[in-house]
Amino acid sequence: MSRDAPLFRRVAIIGLGLIGGSFAAALRERGLAGTLVAGSRSARTLEQGLAMGLIDEGSQDLALAVRGADLVLLSTPVSAMERSLAALAPGLSERAIVTDGGSVKGSVIAAARRTLGGHFSRFVPGHPIAGKETSGVAAADAGLYQDHRVILTPLAQTDPAATRAVRELWTALGSEVLEMTPEHHDRVLAETSHLPHLLAFSLVDTLARQGDSTEIFRYAAGGFRDFTRIASSDPVMWHDIFQENRRAVLDALALFRDGIDGFRDAIEAGDSDALMGIMTRANTARAHFLALNARTSYTQARHSDNESSMSDQHDPTFVVQPGGSLRGRARVPGDKSISHRSIMLGALADGITEVEGFLEGEDALATLQAFRDMGVVIEGPHNGKVTVHGVGLHGLKDPGKPLYMGNSGTSMRLLTGLLAGQAFDVTLTGDASLSKRPMERVAKPLREMGASIQTGDGGRPPVRIRGGQTLKGFHYDLPMASAQVKSALLLAGLYAQGETSVTEPAPTRDHTERMLSGFGYPVRSEGPLRAVTGGGALRACHLEVPADISSSAFLLVGASIAAGSDVLLPHVGINPTRTGVIDILRLMGADITLENQRDSGGEPVADLRVRSAPLKGIEIPAELVPLAIDEFPAIFVAAACAEGDTVLHGAEELRVKESDRIQVMADGLSALGVDLEVFEDGIRITGGVLGGAEVESHDDHRIAMSFAIAGLRATAPITIRHCATVATSFPGFADLMRSLGLGLEVR
Repeated sequence: MSRDAPLFRRVAIIGLGLIGGSFAAALRERGLAGTLVAGSRSARTLEQGLAMGLIDEGSQDLALAVRGADLVLLSTPVSAMERSLAALAPGLSERAIVTDGGSVKGSVIAAARRTLGGHFSRFVPGHPIAGKETSGVAAADAGLYQDHRVILTPLAQTDPAATRAVRELWTALGSEVLEMTPEHHDRVLAETSHLPHLLAFSLVDTLARQGDSTEIFRYAAGGFRDFTRIASSDPVMWHDIFQENRRAVLDALALFRDGIDGFRDAIEAGDSDALMGIMTRANTARAHFLALNARTSYTQARHSDNESSMSDQHDPTFVVQPGGSLRGRARVPGDKSISHRSIMLGALADGITEVEGFLEGEDALATLQAFRDMGVVIEGPHNGKVTVHGVGLHGLKDPGKPLYMGNSGTSMRLLTGLLAGQAFDVTLTGDASLSKRPMERVAKPLREMGASIQTGDGGRPPVRIRGGQTLKGFHYDLPMASAQVKSALLLAGLYAQGETSVTEPAPTRDHTERMLSGFGYPVRSEGPLRAVTGGGALRACHLEVPADISSSAFLLVGASIAAGSDVLLPHVGINPTRTGVIDILRLMGADITLENQRDSGGEPVADLRVRSAPLKGIEIPAELVPLAIDEFPAIFVAAACAEGDTVLHGAEELRVKESDRIQVMADGLSALGVDLEVFEDGIRITGGVLGGAEVESHDDHRIAMSFAIAGLRATAPITIRHCATVATSFPGFADLMRSLGLGLEVR
């Protein structure tokens, strides 16, 4: 798509191979440059560039090629950079910006410093992370940089205006632009790009030198072909890279050698746990890398190796057709709260804990990955089954890097308590949404126990925990009901001297207390007080995670509001601290019955049957608010379909969830034509007819799913933006809802 006016009047490209040729093609296609000139020692290359329409002019004299240019891209091999810079420097105009595409920054910057003189401040070191197996100008591709990353490594003396101009240009080409120091760039590239190429070249060379190499290659399986594909890259280019980035490549090789030694030692000693630990960490780390690279969900990355397909779906939109009903049997994913805690306590237990029904969603997987990073061997999840090889209360190891919690507030808050008593320092980070959520309400009481915890600006993540502190038990009266704060303090209490007790102003979910008891750790319960005494031990056990009542809430509401609906939800957890949604919906007139009630691993479960029924507005009882805090977005949809007013007070906590759920739901419902009034601690919703609209989920999974079920009573389609986070708690939501009758399309 061309622009009305180019960003640069005249652009010179030195070196018209794949990188430079693709740069020229992209500038031409998007109208970002007026005149395109190439400089090359090869007359044939310049002829090809002119014939392909990539450039307007060409010169073998590099100083002549750059004359009058306001931007110069240097895309020659790294080993030729100094020679090229020296040749072009006399032709540079005062305003010219020089940037490069070299994959090693230290040596290129040193060369620019030696050759550019006073023009060095206009040099912006850069590296587009893009390429093909084919090279040369004939392989030029105008789309090469679309949806790829470009790293800029400006120095303190680099002109900020020049850096901004280069950033703007790469962004206009569709690239994501990052900045880092040259030293950091060269180390990261050595580990993630240069080392893999070196290993591929080495493996092929090693096997090719065997006595009958043709026999080896004839029977080579797909894994060998995949791993060694990059050995077909240009040997001259990689020879130069290994030479120019020698120090960082050697350091990366040393790290790899240590890893290989660990693998060899585990195999030689028959150490099954160590071997499984290496492979499970690698397996999940690769999925995490793919997720980051494709800007998609961790879950999606685990189930696909096709990076391009993941990239296409990294930010799905839900489009729901109006009307319909829900009918059938549906097993919703495992309880998220219990899944989190099963990994945490299983890791701290002595022995092997087996978990069935684990929720394979984003949030629970963030917890699982954190404990893998701290040295715990965890097998799975495979179809909801996880095996945790516990290391005991004091067996966690320094992860050596920040622990990434994704979008999971539960992971961050509970781990803040659990890690407060460890011997090592650790930092907890999260995504953009989690980084806006308050953490001081956990950090503050933990400091009173003796923990050393630092939060970021405004008491938000990152959370930095200093290890080696002596924790002392104390009593804490929760200022507001919060299962996460209560759980964090009880988990810290496992490491404290004496007793740690918490009194809550209203009942909250008690999964932590129940599970501690299930792992053999005594919990004292007296009315609203819960207490543990430090110094005990956890014993491994078998856990069966019930279906999540919070996920079930969307089907309970959907079936209630859609005429002709009849849905059975088997094996749903009905912990009395979680059944507020059932109680509230029944007060509104919902037809929900609990069948086959039983106990499963210390948690009460039942099969829930829900049929459509006329709903009426109510004033939600204060005592039920903390028991349904996560389900209110779905309840708000029920209220919008009920006769009369539904009024909620005492729900301030909704404003500090993944989004401000009071305001975000109010905005979306208003767009659908619902009459409502927002309070600081709640909302009034008057039921009526729902229209269609485009609504924003604000990257909140429960908001997205709530508006999806609203489509059952809408009179026109509902479009819901930014629904990737649905995978945090309900992987497979769209497929399951479609199977029951919801007209849901994922775009």
